[in-house]
Amino acid sequence: MSFSFSKENLEKITELKTRYPSPKALCLPCLWMVQYQEGYISLDAIDAISKQITIPPMEIYRVATFYTMFHLEKSEKLQVDVCKTLSCKLCGSDEILKHLETKDVKVNHVECLGSCGTAPVMQIDDKNYENLTKEKVDAVLEELA
Repeated sequence: MSFSFSKENLEKITELKTRYPSPKALCLPCLWMVQYQEGYISLDAIDAISKQITIPPMEIYRVATFYTMFHLEKSEKLQVDVCKTLSCKLCGSDEILKHLETKDVKVNHVECLGSCGTAPVMQIDDKNYENLTKEKVDAVLEELA
């Protein structure tokens, strides 16, 4: 399967190239564009990014695999990221994680989601759901179904 940036994303890349001192700085924005466009980042998409910003595909792959928010596999299930850092753990993220594992979702245990004051937190499609309880998790999943 091949990948092509949408016309809108190509226009965004062209515009961003005028604002960044080096095309290499576009690695993260391009990865986000691909993920929003396709739902995940394929190896073909990494090759397309490489052509746009003129850095080797392996460097882009290293960036994509370093950050937990990038998904390198297509999933038919809803992707749910659950924070695994101390604030969330102390506020019950392990219980939330166990509860989510009984649901029909793909659970990713990720580093800090930047919401320590409202722990425990999960993220779905860049939206944080905070002060979680099992009941709140169920309500969110029901709403998104």
